[in-house]
Amino acid sequence: MLEHEGYICGLDEAGRGPLAGPVVAACVVLPPVFPTHLLNDSKKLSEKRRMALEALIKEQAIAWATGMATAREIDTLNILEATMVAMQRAYDKVATEVSISKALVDGNRCPLLPCPAEAIVKGDATIPPIMAASILAKQHRDRIMYLSAAKWPLYRFEQHKGYPTKEHRRLCSEHGLSPIHRRSFTIKIPSDSA
Repeated sequence: MLEHEGYICGLDEAGRGPLAGPVVAACVVLPPVFPTHLLNDSKKLSEKRRMALEALIKEQAIAWATGMATAREIDTLNILEATMVAMQRAYDKVATEVSISKALVDGNRCPLLPCPAEAIVKGDATIPPIMAASILAKQHRDRIMYLSAAKWPLYRFEQHKGYPTKEHRRLCSEHGLSPIHRRSFTIKIPSDSA
Protein backbone atom coordinates (compact mmCIF):
# COMPACT_ATOMS: atom_id res chain seq x y z
CA MET A 1 0.00 0.00 0.00
CA LEU A 2 2.78 2.41 0.89
CA GLU A 3 4.99 3.44 -1.98
CA HIS A 4 8.27 5.28 -1.54
CA GLU A 5 6.82 8.54 -2.88
CA GLY A 6 3.43 8.40 -1.19
CA TYR A 7 0.24 6.55 -0.47
CA ILE A 8 -2.53 5.14 -2.69
CA CYS A 9 -5.97 6.60 -1.98
CA GLY A 10 -9.42 5.41 -2.96
CA LEU A 11 -12.18 7.76 -4.15
CA ASP A 12 -15.91 7.16 -4.51
CA GLU A 13 -19.15 9.11 -4.36
CA ALA A 14 -22.73 8.72 -3.19
CA GLY A 15 -25.76 10.55 -4.50
CA ARG A 16 -25.51 10.87 -8.27
CA GLY A 17 -29.03 9.53 -8.85
CA PRO A 18 -31.23 11.39 -6.33
CA LEU A 19 -33.55 14.28 -7.11
CA ALA A 20 -32.49 16.16 -3.96
CA GLY A 21 -29.49 16.78 -1.78
CA PRO A 22 -25.76 16.98 -2.49
CA VAL A 23 -23.44 14.54 -4.16
CA VAL A 24 -20.87 13.45 -1.56
CA ALA A 25 -17.43 11.97 -2.23
CA ALA A 26 -14.90 10.40 0.10
CA CYS A 27 -11.17 9.86 -0.16
CA VAL A 28 -9.52 7.17 1.99
CA VAL A 29 -5.96 5.96 2.56
CA LEU A 30 -6.02 2.59 4.32
CA PRO A 31 -3.10 1.26 6.37
CA PRO A 32 -1.17 -1.78 5.06
CA VAL A 33 -2.87 -3.89 7.75
CA PHE A 34 -6.64 -3.43 7.63
CA PRO A 35 -9.41 -6.06 7.82
CA THR A 36 -10.34 -5.58 4.16
CA HIS A 37 -12.42 -8.78 4.15
CA LEU A 38 -15.04 -6.81 6.12
CA LEU A 39 -15.47 -4.25 3.35
CA ASN A 40 -17.98 -4.29 0.51
CA ASP A 41 -19.81 -1.94 -1.83
CA SER A 42 -21.80 0.34 0.51
CA LYS A 43 -25.02 -0.43 -1.41
CA LYS A 44 -24.70 -4.11 -0.43
CA LEU A 45 -24.35 -3.41 3.29
CA SER A 46 -27.08 -2.81 5.86
CA GLU A 47 -27.15 0.59 7.53
CA LYS A 48 -26.06 -1.01 10.83
CA ARG A 49 -23.07 -2.68 9.13
CA ARG A 50 -22.12 0.55 7.34
CA MET A 51 -22.16 2.44 10.63
CA ALA A 52 -19.82 -0.10 12.26
CA LEU A 53 -17.47 -0.05 9.25
CA GLU A 54 -17.55 3.75 9.09
CA ALA A 55 -16.30 3.91 12.69
CA LEU A 56 -13.59 1.31 11.97
CA ILE A 57 -12.40 3.09 8.80
CA LYS A 58 -12.26 6.49 10.52
CA GLU A 59 -10.38 5.00 13.45
CA GLN A 60 -7.80 3.03 11.45
CA ALA A 61 -7.36 4.94 8.18
CA ILE A 62 -4.07 6.76 7.64
CA ALA A 63 -6.15 9.63 6.26
CA TRP A 64 -9.76 10.18 5.17
CA ALA A 65 -12.00 13.07 4.18
CA THR A 66 -15.31 13.83 2.54
CA GLY A 67 -16.18 16.53 0.04
CA MET A 68 -19.45 17.48 -1.56
CA ALA A 69 -21.17 19.51 -4.23
CA THR A 70 -24.55 21.05 -3.40
CA ALA A 71 -27.78 20.74 -5.37
CA ARG A 72 -27.16 24.28 -6.70
CA GLU A 73 -23.67 23.31 -7.89
CA ILE A 74 -25.14 20.21 -9.53
CA ASP A 75 -27.67 22.41 -11.37
CA THR A 76 -24.91 24.80 -12.48
CA LEU A 77 -22.25 22.26 -13.49
CA ASN A 78 -24.27 19.07 -14.25
CA ILE A 79 -24.14 15.94 -12.10
CA LEU A 80 -20.99 14.44 -13.64
CA GLU A 81 -18.91 17.61 -13.25
CA ALA A 82 -20.29 18.18 -9.73
CA THR A 83 -19.25 14.62 -8.83
CA MET A 84 -15.72 15.35 -10.03
CA VAL A 85 -15.66 18.56 -7.95
CA ALA A 86 -16.80 16.65 -4.83
CA MET A 87 -14.02 14.10 -5.40
CA GLN A 88 -11.44 16.86 -5.87
CA ARG A 89 -12.54 18.45 -2.60
CA ALA A 90 -12.22 15.17 -0.68
CA TYR A 91 -8.83 14.47 -2.27
CA ASP A 92 -7.53 17.97 -1.51
CA LYS A 93 -8.29 17.54 2.21
CA VAL A 94 -6.45 14.20 2.37
CA ALA A 95 -3.51 15.56 0.34
CA THR A 96 -2.95 18.22 3.01
CA GLU A 97 -2.33 15.40 5.53
CA VAL A 98 -0.34 12.82 3.53
CA SER A 99 1.53 12.53 0.25
CA ILE A 100 -0.50 10.71 -2.42
CA SER A 101 1.26 8.80 -5.21
CA LYS A 102 -1.86 7.44 -6.93
CA ALA A 103 -5.64 7.70 -6.78
CA LEU A 104 -7.95 4.77 -7.52
CA VAL A 105 -11.37 6.08 -8.56
CA ASP A 106 -14.64 4.17 -8.78
CA GLY A 107 -16.27 4.35 -12.19
CA ASN A 108 -15.05 5.16 -15.69
CA ARG A 109 -13.83 8.71 -15.24
CA CYS A 110 -11.29 10.42 -12.99
CA PRO A 111 -11.36 13.95 -11.58
CA LEU A 112 -8.45 16.23 -12.39
CA LEU A 113 -5.90 15.49 -9.68
CA PRO A 114 -2.21 16.41 -9.22
CA CYS A 115 -1.27 12.70 -9.09
CA PRO A 116 -1.76 9.73 -11.42
CA ALA A 117 -5.33 8.41 -11.23
CA GLU A 118 -6.96 5.22 -12.46
CA ALA A 119 -10.69 4.75 -13.00
CA ILE A 120 -11.91 1.28 -12.04
CA VAL A 121 -15.43 0.18 -13.01
CA LYS A 122 -17.08 -1.55 -10.04
CA GLY A 123 -14.08 -0.60 -7.90
CA ASP A 124 -16.49 -0.07 -4.99
CA ALA A 125 -16.98 -3.86 -4.92
CA THR A 126 -13.37 -4.96 -5.49
CA ILE A 127 -10.76 -2.38 -4.38
CA PRO A 128 -10.47 -1.94 -0.57
CA PRO A 129 -9.69 1.82 -0.42
CA ILE A 130 -12.54 2.51 -2.89
CA MET A 131 -14.91 0.30 -0.87
CA ALA A 132 -13.93 2.26 2.25
CA ALA A 133 -14.56 5.55 0.43
CA SER A 134 -17.91 4.23 -0.77
CA ILE A 135 -18.95 3.53 2.83
CA LEU A 136 -17.86 6.95 4.16
CA ALA A 137 -19.52 8.82 1.28
CA LYS A 138 -22.81 6.95 1.71
CA GLN A 139 -22.87 7.40 5.49
CA HIS A 140 -22.07 11.12 5.24
CA ARG A 141 -24.75 11.71 2.62
CA ASP A 142 -27.39 9.73 4.52
CA ARG A 143 -26.66 11.85 7.61
CA ILE A 144 -27.22 15.02 5.56
CA MET A 145 -30.53 13.63 4.30
CA TYR A 146 -31.67 12.79 7.85
CA LEU A 147 -30.94 16.41 8.82
CA SER A 148 -32.79 17.58 5.71
CA ALA A 149 -35.78 15.44 6.76
CA ALA A 150 -35.93 17.31 10.06
CA LYS A 151 -35.81 20.65 8.24
CA TRP A 152 -38.27 19.77 5.44
CA PRO A 153 -40.44 16.97 6.93
CA LEU A 154 -43.03 17.13 4.11
CA TYR A 155 -40.67 15.29 1.75
CA ARG A 156 -39.80 12.33 4.04
CA PHE A 157 -36.13 12.42 3.06
CA GLU A 158 -35.36 10.00 5.90
CA GLN A 159 -37.18 7.28 3.95
CA HIS A 160 -35.84 7.67 0.40
CA LYS A 161 -32.72 9.86 0.94
CA GLY A 162 -33.76 12.00 -2.06
CA TYR A 163 -33.86 9.11 -4.56
CA PRO A 164 -36.67 9.18 -7.16
CA THR A 165 -39.11 6.79 -5.51
CA LYS A 166 -42.79 6.94 -6.47
CA GLU A 167 -43.58 8.42 -3.05
CA HIS A 168 -40.88 11.08 -3.33
CA ARG A 169 -42.12 12.13 -6.78
CA ARG A 170 -45.68 12.27 -5.47
CA LEU A 171 -44.59 14.53 -2.58
CA CYS A 172 -42.78 16.83 -5.04
CA SER A 173 -45.99 17.07 -7.07
CA GLU A 174 -47.99 17.82 -3.94
CA HIS A 175 -45.66 20.34 -2.25
CA GLY A 176 -43.43 21.70 -5.02
CA LEU A 177 -39.66 21.53 -4.67
CA SER A 178 -37.63 22.18 -1.53
CA PRO A 179 -34.48 24.35 -1.53
CA ILE A 180 -32.33 21.20 -1.80
CA HIS A 181 -34.07 19.73 -4.85
CA ARG A 182 -32.05 19.63 -8.07
CA ARG A 183 -33.89 21.83 -10.55
CA SER A 184 -31.94 20.42 -13.50
CA PHE A 185 -33.31 16.90 -12.88
CA THR A 186 -36.60 15.89 -14.49
CA ILE A 187 -39.01 14.88 -11.77
CA LYS A 188 -41.59 12.63 -13.45
CA ILE A 189 -44.78 12.59 -11.45
CA PRO A 190 -46.45 9.16 -11.18
CA SER A 191 -49.75 9.11 -13.08
CA ASP A 192 -51.50 7.09 -10.38
CA SER A 193 -50.64 9.49 -7.54
CA ALA A 194 -54.28 10.18 -6.71
